[in-house]
Amino acid sequence: MSDGFLHESLRGVDWGVATADTIAAPPPPVPERGGHFRQWTDDIRQLLGVTADTHRMVAGWPQLQPDGPGSWDREALDRCDRALDALLDEGTRPAVTLFDRTLPPWLDAAGGWLARDTAERFAAYAADLGRRFGDRVERWITSTDLAGPTLADHVAGMYSPGRGAGRAGLPAVHHILLANGLATQALGAAGVTGRIGTTVTLVGGYAATDDPYDRLALERLESWTNRLFLDPLLLGEHMVTEDDVAPVAATGCVRPGDMEIIAVAQDLLGLSWHTPFRVTAPENLPRVLPATKCRSALNEVNRLLVGLGFAIVPFEDVETTAYGWPIIPEGLADAVAGLCDLYGDLLPALSVVDNGMGDLDLVDGGGRLDDARRRALLRARLSWLAGLIAAGVDVCGYEYWSVLDNLEAKFRYTRLYAMAIPDHEAGPRPAMPSDWVHGGAFAAALAAGAGTGLRLVPRAQGAGAS
Repeated sequence: MSDGFLHESLRGVDWGVATADTIAAPPPPVPERGGHFRQWTDDIRQLLGVTADTHRMVAGWPQLQPDGPGSWDREALDRCDRALDALLDEGTRPAVTLFDRTLPPWLDAAGGWLARDTAERFAAYAADLGRRFGDRVERWITSTDLAGPTLADHVAGMYSPGRGAGRAGLPAVHHILLANGLATQALGAAGVTGRIGTTVTLVGGYAATDDPYDRLALERLESWTNRLFLDPLLLGEHMVTEDDVAPVAATGCVRPGDMEIIAVAQDLLGLSWHTPFRVTAPENLPRVLPATKCRSALNEVNRLLVGLGFAIVPFEDVETTAYGWPIIPEGLADAVAGLCDLYGDLLPALSVVDNGMGDLDLVDGGGRLDDARRRALLRARLSWLAGLIAAGVDVCGYEYWSVLDNLEAKFRYTRLYAMAIPDHEAGPRPAMPSDWVHGGAFAAALAAGAGTGLRLVPRAQGAGAS
């Protein structure tokens, strides 16, 4: 795409930086701040000729209310005041996220997002901050991510050992959605002047093959990620599976009037983007993966995913970053286009919160960061996004997370669990689950003679044993 097309289509987008830094917490030493933001600002100036003028930070609920509801840390509140005033003084438009994964300890001990009362507490917290900061904040984001503290934590147990409860943890999904609706109403009642929205983690990908079962597996992935949160927000109903079951509602956590609150209109929807996935049906794993790679597929996440009818496998012949993320510039635009196909005019304005490309490893021959290469990849990604905007998709903002934020997710979950591990590194090698051996994805391969678990590719029809 031409530079002119890129510039024209991205005109009017709010460019800015987002950080997980908690503005209520004491600031870190000066040398630890600023470098990434200058890099991002320079990149955007070079590519588009504009300067990022918005900055989004996390308020910090644990720091602001460390001892219980209504118990405010006055010094932390004053730090928030000073931070917002400083941004305004330098001509930067402030945006505030109310919640970033971590609850105050007193709420976590009371059940966290499994407890319905957490939604009410969050709404009261939002109302108080709206009354105090509402005249200075241009954009309010209720949560950095709806999936992490609920689906990943209470359902899958990825963050806190032993906390994953499987489907019994699904009420957490309902309660955080209810919290978003209540907080949106509370901020409006407090008279805030800025736009109000929340953030979902956008998941997109491609079927591993043309097999209809792989395409169905991709739909299942999108249902258990995107639709699990967006169906309630945009349609006012919990996601229903192909078996005509609403897993969240089936837990009995929904009360009369809840879905109307959850579906309250949002001014914008944040989309947190990481990386595209290559998806296959569990029964196709032995066919999609080489025999020597099949044990690598038996990692913690795929153990959970196969129960939902899909699995994640590495892309073939696709360059990756050091984080193991595939470099597919069109991946973000394809995922956004998929949302538009699914929800159409029900989507509010979209603000992309891009967690980066894992691009610190892009170095030149002398071991220095390769600015030209990083910007070329960013230009390619923005070119695809610009095409969507030119086609009428309302993308109102684009932000970059600091490369130092969410390191655990980047190094542990996104890298290892996506199985994009460089060949020279040892990946996880758990034992093969017995249910996979006898009745799951590898049963047919094992029946074909691969009793050791190492020969998992079924023999071709009419061929002898390999």
